[in-house]
Amino acid sequence: MNADNLLLDSRLATVTSTGTVLASPRVIGTVKGPGETGNQYVFITADNRSVKIGEFVFYEVVVPERERESALQILGKISARCLIDHLPDRIFADTEISPETIAALVGFTYNNPEIYEITVDVVGYFDSNLGFMNPRRTPNPGAKVYLADDVMLRRVLNKKQPGEVGAAHIGSLLLRESDVPVALDVKELVSTHMAILAGTGSGKSYTAGVLIEELLLPHNRAAVLIFDPHGEYGTLTDMRGHPAFQGSDGYTPKVKILTPEDIRIRVSSLDYYDIMTLLPDMSDRQQSILNKAYRLLQRHKQGEHRWGIQDLIAAVREADMQVDEEGNEKSGSSAPALEWKLERLERSQYFHTFEHTVAPRDLFEPGQVTVLQMNEISQEEQQVICAAVLRQSNQARMNTQRELIKPEDENFLPYPVFIIVEEAHRFAPANEPSRCKAVLRTILSEGRKFGLGMGLITQRPGKIDSDVLSQCMSQFIMRIVNPVDQESLKYGVEAAGRDLLKELPALTKGQIIVAGACVNTPVLCKVRQRLTKHGGETLNAPEMWQKHFQEHHARDRQIQQAPVAARPRSQTVRGVSIE
Repeated sequence: MNADNLLLDSRLATVTSTGTVLASPRVIGTVKGPGETGNQYVFITADNRSVKIGEFVFYEVVVPERERESALQILGKISARCLIDHLPDRIFADTEISPETIAALVGFTYNNPEIYEITVDVVGYFDSNLGFMNPRRTPNPGAKVYLADDVMLRRVLNKKQPGEVGAAHIGSLLLRESDVPVALDVKELVSTHMAILAGTGSGKSYTAGVLIEELLLPHNRAAVLIFDPHGEYGTLTDMRGHPAFQGSDGYTPKVKILTPEDIRIRVSSLDYYDIMTLLPDMSDRQQSILNKAYRLLQRHKQGEHRWGIQDLIAAVREADMQVDEEGNEKSGSSAPALEWKLERLERSQYFHTFEHTVAPRDLFEPGQVTVLQMNEISQEEQQVICAAVLRQSNQARMNTQRELIKPEDENFLPYPVFIIVEEAHRFAPANEPSRCKAVLRTILSEGRKFGLGMGLITQRPGKIDSDVLSQCMSQFIMRIVNPVDQESLKYGVEAAGRDLLKELPALTKGQIIVAGACVNTPVLCKVRQRLTKHGGETLNAPEMWQKHFQEHHARDRQIQQAPVAARPRSQTVRGVSIE
């Protein structure tokens, strides 16, 4: 028997100096040998219940320079299983006879006659300072394999424990009946960006709601902004006065809801391409005149922060002036058409000369979540609003960090912020132009240095720009059935691992793969229950149809549809009323 096995056998009954018997780890199998890759090994077991895909197991190795009691526990994750031996098939063919009964008659008395070959991907041993370290030492054939217990997993899976400053308790391990919490590292989550990827109805908005709750709890108090195209996050107002969100120092989160009627964008905060997006069907000459006018306006208004549509119209007229052969100036033909389009833009309720309700100073504050509801705004206007806000927020963080602006400036933003974009495939589509795509790429690649984090939520990962998706270092992946979307995850989401991605079609609502920088190793998780009401529930169509025929609704419709009673004709004698 080798040294590893001697060590493992000695651990089966451990007594402390006080006489307390320590719970020994449960042996579930024996190592057969190495797997297909250098980071895998295979073990044999008859324990069918404990060898689920994604379950955690470990073996131990003795390091000569370490003490015997401090042997390394090498954690691994089950990635494949194969039935290699079982009772004859004929026994299972007769449904009237118990296979166990027949096995007993022939002297086969094993409780678990099936034998499984299990493949394990090595995660490594956990170092509190460095995280998981792969020792590059495969287990010897015959070494025992143990099921990782709940205490071990609580300690090594989470970078932060629930309730600690910088921890976000998202849920618990899916494969454990006991409650093994999964807590995310908020620092990594918001600085290296995150993506929630899920099919329709899988619970992506619900999961986002849980994350936002965790960010606003007293031990985090984050500054959060949400772009909400469907108006699903208005129920976050339930956090006001909720006892779970009350801090011992009197803290309570602020929830600011900006409806479409509240959103105002200052025209001078838009760039040339923003304006181009809002002016459809532009000819090449019109685009050229608008570009020239925009540059003229920027030069004329240098030093002034505000200009309006009328200033741009005046610049268009100046840009379209032409000189004839005699040296006389005359207006070109493009200016009137551009002027008409710009005047139509001026009538928009969202773009103004002076009003600006989405300045960084108004949107962000520690302990505050701001929701930009854009459910009544056109797709083009949503794109421009999102691009303008993201661009200004990014500039605000950079200029504040570099001490280029003063505290009284509307762009002064002296703390890190986190921005969540729902329906991210609309704002950063894979193969279509988009106003937000370039801004998102810039923030995702450089935002970490300036404390601006992004969270992207989409139901179509195959339709989102691959450069944008690949910059999100933390991933939350829920049930996805579409093969194109599944395939895109293999290349855009490296941290998840192919073994867990195989589970995507089998996940049900509220079950999620968490991977990336916010956890020590990818895990299967069930999302905890929200503290506030979920605003994205699916409408119950049959129930609403039935309500249509309820007695009081039918009576109201009869009253509304009843014809107006005609006034009776008065009785007259020789044309004179006698009433």
